[in-house]
Amino acid sequence: MVEITEDAQKLIGVKTVPAEVVDMARTIRLTGRIDYDEKLLFTVNAKVEGWIERLYVDYTGRLVKKGEPLMEIYSPELLSAQQELLSLSRWKKPEGASGVEVMLDADSEKLKGAARQRLRLWDISDAQIESIVRTGKPERTLTIASPTSGYVVKRYATRGMRVMAGEPLFDIVDLSRVWVVSQVSEPDMALVKPGLEARITVTGLPGTVYSSHIDYVYPVINEQTRTLEMRSTLPNPGETLKPQMFATVEISVGLGKRLSVPEDAVMDTGERQVVYVDRGEGMFEPRVVTSGIRAGNRREIVSGLKAGEKVAASALFLIDSEAQLKGVAPLSK
Repeated sequence: MVEITEDAQKLIGVKTVPAEVVDMARTIRLTGRIDYDEKLLFTVNAKVEGWIERLYVDYTGRLVKKGEPLMEIYSPELLSAQQELLSLSRWKKPEGASGVEVMLDADSEKLKGAARQRLRLWDISDAQIESIVRTGKPERTLTIASPTSGYVVKRYATRGMRVMAGEPLFDIVDLSRVWVVSQVSEPDMALVKPGLEARITVTGLPGTVYSSHIDYVYPVINEQTRTLEMRSTLPNPGETLKPQMFATVEISVGLGKRLSVPEDAVMDTGERQVVYVDRGEGMFEPRVVTSGIRAGNRREIVSGLKAGEKVAASALFLIDSEAQLKGVAPLSK
């Protein structure tokens, strides 16, 4: 042990505190960004081979409404399907029809229904189909409409382009709801889990605090940054939150009751952690302890110390210097 007289303790400002079992909570601050809600991302693709003859949406970032025309496509298959529907629609059962003609009329109705369904599966609306039947003329080009409201974030289609069935034409995202994706460092990975509340601030919107919770923690670590991503969801009325905005996410994690001492009471030498236990009458015992998590200004003690034992919480380096001068080395716990 090392002796520090009471006068010397007052001179160098030594203060002692007991090790206590207290409720510990840790606030984790994470960097993040605003991102698209992938559940609100739609890809418009071609259902049939053809050529784009007219493009209504010709730049990225354009706002489109559900049902708004995106483009007009010419397709021999679409033209053939229209002609088939019109031929079947012109069929009329003659008066005094025989049994065979009655059967043909019944088959005709089934074939008309199948022709209509084929056009619907190619994203031709019921209104367009009725217009074709009413006019009795096939349309050379047919209009493909947007299936949702949102912004065009990627445009693959160009005027005059030949498209094949299944080929993507537009990516459209609805920004009425967004994700906040943040990165968790390896020491904190075990603490974050879905359901924890999150306070979110956005760099571009100072003074506004958003409340949310963790929706999902991704299962794979980013090998470059050695971080784990997690996400929260925010409603976005007025679309003030823009994708790729920087954000800060704060999460408070309750850790339960744990034996702890003030952070300043633990000296970390790099190889071990040491506290100086007050044994009374000016005597201090250097003791190796095993420390755990940090929370606020306190540090958990896993082993090496008991509740109620007093430790030096200030002037630790001066006490340690005196111990080094006197050749006092801490014993293993």
